[in-house]
Amino acid sequence: MKLWKGRFEKEADPKTNDFNSSISIDSRMVRQDIEGSMAHAQMLGECGIICQGESERIREGLKGILTDIDSGALAIDPDAEDIHTFIEGELTKRLGDTGKRLHTARSRNDQVALDVRLTLREECRGLMGQIRELIAVLCQKAQKHAGAVMPGYTHLQRAQPITFGHHLMAYAEMLLRDLGRFEDTLKRMDVMPLGSGALAGTTYPLDREMTAKLLGFSQVSQNSLDGVSDRDFCAETAFSVSLCMVHLSRLCEELVLWCSWEYKFIELDDAFSTGSSIMPQKKNPDIAELIRGKSGRVFGDLMGLLTMMKGLPLAYNKDMQEDKEAVFDAVDTLKMCLTPLIPMLETMTVLEENMRNAAARGFINATDCADFLVAQKGLPFRDAYKITGELVALCIKRGLTLETLPLEDYKQVCADFDQGVFEAISLERCVEGRKVLGGPAPENVKAQAQRVLGLLK
Repeated sequence: MKLWKGRFEKEADPKTNDFNSSISIDSRMVRQDIEGSMAHAQMLGECGIICQGESERIREGLKGILTDIDSGALAIDPDAEDIHTFIEGELTKRLGDTGKRLHTARSRNDQVALDVRLTLREECRGLMGQIRELIAVLCQKAQKHAGAVMPGYTHLQRAQPITFGHHLMAYAEMLLRDLGRFEDTLKRMDVMPLGSGALAGTTYPLDREMTAKLLGFSQVSQNSLDGVSDRDFCAETAFSVSLCMVHLSRLCEELVLWCSWEYKFIELDDAFSTGSSIMPQKKNPDIAELIRGKSGRVFGDLMGLLTMMKGLPLAYNKDMQEDKEAVFDAVDTLKMCLTPLIPMLETMTVLEENMRNAAARGFINATDCADFLVAQKGLPFRDAYKITGELVALCIKRGLTLETLPLEDYKQVCADFDQGVFEAISLERCVEGRKVLGGPAPENVKAQAQRVLGLLK
């Protein structure tokens, strides 16, 4: 059944039908479409636009359709133009002319705008639940390894000592911001467009606030043109997903590095690794690599949405049918990535001794050596910096570290050194001393993890 067939004398070419159809994408909105239609029917009845008896029959008919779809008794017709056409057609089959009254004071334009909002509202809440779960795992791991010294890096070069817990909590902070972005996206999505009609509203005396309340929206759209043509919430959802994927990709890049033999800071559980068809020794971090790779797919979805919308005149244009495939793919991809990542992090083995050995070999306590001369001996930092640089060069020549270089060699470079320097450059001491808010001291890491877990609640 074509809802627009009355104007046309010829049937559409099958190729046109195939090209025009969106049922393969929008059929996932079946529950939301029925939910929106039930609220619309209830409002029509209570406002006296259709009689109460017909309103009740329509709602019961819609409930029956949903029950039959859920049970498998009714299959969605893949040849239908879209999910809205299928539902209305099935309702009319069951109720006759009463079913045809459902679309009173409604257009597919405001109907689809509603369905997409309802669907993305649910999807965003689901993603937020998964992100909270991931943050909780990071916090638990961070607490367990709050004192595990490891090298912190800049330019992928060993820089200063931190702890593994501190490193994990950096990702927890990123993901907290992701939660905030999804919350903001939901706020702007919380607008009910039904009642905008095709673009110019309707002459029927609708109670739009009633429909909004029935569907759990806090406000209604204030301009009918904008109500049907706004897809900011799709782009915002795709952006929120994209930035979250940036964070997951960065985390996965580090997991790939950390589980390599060159680092060997962690070992992934066998359940989240794969092997090689020819090299029996291999244990590959394929899950982390795939998550890293799928970020590009999500960025493409966002760019597709922005490009599709950028040149459209008001109000609805068929181009906007492309919104759902892009934003649903972005949402589904993030959901798919979070699903194995959470247990993969939960089950990974942390090799603290390897991290400590790597930290010892990188002169990452050089800044603390310079700070010793500044704080204990009163030297200007630039002088202390130069002296420490000379000590590092000497260590490299002799194959030593700042911890194993004899005190007499320290004194040859600067007479102000004494035995206290070795306590100052102890890696554990370097980390424990960084108690400034946000620093990697173990007590800070534990407090930060507790704070974040509290925020999740």
